[in-house]
Amino acid sequence: MTSTARVPLTDALPPEQRALMFPKLTEAQIARILPHGEKISVSAGQVVVEQGEYNLPFVVVLSGALEVLGGPSKDNLIVVDEAGHFFGDTNMLSNRRSLVQARMRDAGEILKVDRRELQNIVQSDAELGDILMRAFILRRVEMISAGAGDAILLGSNNCASTLRIKEFLSRNGHPYTFVDLDHDPGTQELLDRFHIQYKDVPVLICRGTLVLRNPSNLEVADCLGFNEGISAADVRDVIVVGAGPAGLASAVYAASEGLRCLMVETIAPGGQAGSSSKIENYLGFPMGISGLELASRAYVQAQKFGAEMMVSRRVTKLKCDRRPYGIELEGGGWFHTRTVVIATGATYRKMPCKNLQAFEGSGVYYAATPIEAQLCTKEEVIVVGGGNSAGQAAVFLSSCASHVHILVRGDGLADTMSRYLIRRIEDNPNITLHRNTEVSAIQGNGWLGQVTWRNNKTGATEQHGIRHIFLMTGATPNVEWLESCVTEDERGFIKTGTDLTADDLTAAKWPLARRPFLYETSLPGVFAVGDIRAGNTKRVASAVGEGSAAISMVHQTLHE
Repeated sequence: MTSTARVPLTDALPPEQRALMFPKLTEAQIARILPHGEKISVSAGQVVVEQGEYNLPFVVVLSGALEVLGGPSKDNLIVVDEAGHFFGDTNMLSNRRSLVQARMRDAGEILKVDRRELQNIVQSDAELGDILMRAFILRRVEMISAGAGDAILLGSNNCASTLRIKEFLSRNGHPYTFVDLDHDPGTQELLDRFHIQYKDVPVLICRGTLVLRNPSNLEVADCLGFNEGISAADVRDVIVVGAGPAGLASAVYAASEGLRCLMVETIAPGGQAGSSSKIENYLGFPMGISGLELASRAYVQAQKFGAEMMVSRRVTKLKCDRRPYGIELEGGGWFHTRTVVIATGATYRKMPCKNLQAFEGSGVYYAATPIEAQLCTKEEVIVVGGGNSAGQAAVFLSSCASHVHILVRGDGLADTMSRYLIRRIEDNPNITLHRNTEVSAIQGNGWLGQVTWRNNKTGATEQHGIRHIFLMTGATPNVEWLESCVTEDERGFIKTGTDLTADDLTAAKWPLARRPFLYETSLPGVFAVGDIRAGNTKRVASAVGEGSAAISMVHQTLHE
């Protein structure tokens, strides 16, 4: 490993960007923070925050100098904070472990502010809130770009599990260093250091000490401390199940309005929208915004107001026979809540190919993000599906793939895709639309190598040596954990509000004199929003509107 750099990594940034990431607070601004913290005298070399430390303090340097060291072995000097500067990033709001070490280079005095007081500052002081939140977000973005986190991932881009972990870390906004075992010449030294054999990969090294061999997403989350500090002892006002656009909106509005809110998500914030390369029809973003960026912003916003979030935890049961309701998590553990917002969305349908599972992650994908795009540069790809997600994927992939084939079962795209996307596809010589066409067989040896598609009108088949298929083929609702707690329609989507008939309510033994609210299910105080709800419009804006509106109904329910 290299020794600590003499020049901070951030000195290479443009001055304007560095000033936003590491602003110097005025005396007046520091004076407003002083009542929230404690002044402490510190000596040279003293560690103020250790890498991996939990329940992080926000630190303002009053005198002296504080150096911030990153990387799994704390060998990269990221920045030196002098008087007026502050130490912190988004992990302070999410209550996750520190990615870096902060230690005094020169003796001086610091102001330490705990997490709860920091949240009070960003919520109550608009000027300071803007300065701190902007700096926190920009710092995290730069750390992700530089791979300056506390984790090293060793793996191969030809390995499905490696791609899974890369996507999990990226979508959860966690910086990491990726070592490609297929191309990195110094790989063997690193493998020997941690007694790792090639059969163990992918391997995640946390904070330079913990070594996980082919870990599950939950093991990664536990190693990096994603879910620490969330207590099951208290009864929440609302638990939001699912962190797609609808769930994130519910969490933001619930927390900002003073409700104690917990959000539980199986993978990462954003849901299916989080894997969209570019959303161009969402109000307020004329240049478009990636699903990952939109989800990241919403997640930080929810943290700002104090919402808690558990990731990589699947809800397995809703205990609905008494109130407060109970939410059971996979692996054990119950959380209790007065109300529930169900925002679990839907899962992409899979092709009826008998060996599909063998190629998932190694040629068959359900998202088109930069991670997958890197794998198919200058190669032909197939996008299966005729909805907006398929159109967005095709347009995005056309910029790096040698050619994009869109396969749709029907006669065209007009009934299922937004017009602006259809025009992009029609005008792009790098995209070919195949109507009335379905994949009939896939083959390969470890990695997808050959695809056969069939015209469902003529019966004609074609075989192509294509190594990448992106499936965007509609969805089925994620309702298996609900069992018989709420009323569903014939397709399994949850009925709410006026869609619930008198017979539905009688069968469900609806106990109240009033009818269910607009997004309320057949179970009082349990709401369904987004793609999981029957009659939902499959748009991000619609999901956000439903998620936020549901919280006003949560308030009414809590006051009954």
